[in-house]
Amino acid sequence: MSRICELTGKGRQVGHNVSHANNKTKRTFLPNLQNVTLISDSLGKGVKLRVSTHGLRSVEHVGGLDNWLLKTSDDLLSLRARRLKRDIAKKQQAVAA
Repeated sequence: MSRICELTGKGRQVGHNVSHANNKTKRTFLPNLQNVTLISDSLGKGVKLRVSTHGLRSVEHVGGLDNWLLKTSDDLLSLRARRLKRDIAKKQQAVAA
C-alpha cells in the first residue's frame, strides 16, 4: 500500500535529522494518511479512501467529495478517485437531462 493521498497526491518527502553538532542524516517525512469513508451525495453511498488530513480538510472546505472531485484535475487523483469522478459526472449528467 503506497503512502500517497488518493485525493491530493501528497506523498513522502526526504530531509535530514540535524543533531546539535550539526551532523545530518537522511530521513523521510510521511504524510498523515487516514482511512476514511466519504459520502458521495450524487451517488448516495459511502466511498472508502486513504486521504491525508490536509486533503480531508480541503474536501470539507469545498463542500463535499463531489465538489472536490469535479474541481480537481485528474493529474493529482489516484485511479480509484478518477473512476469515482467519472461516475459522479455521469450521474449528474443523467439527473440534469
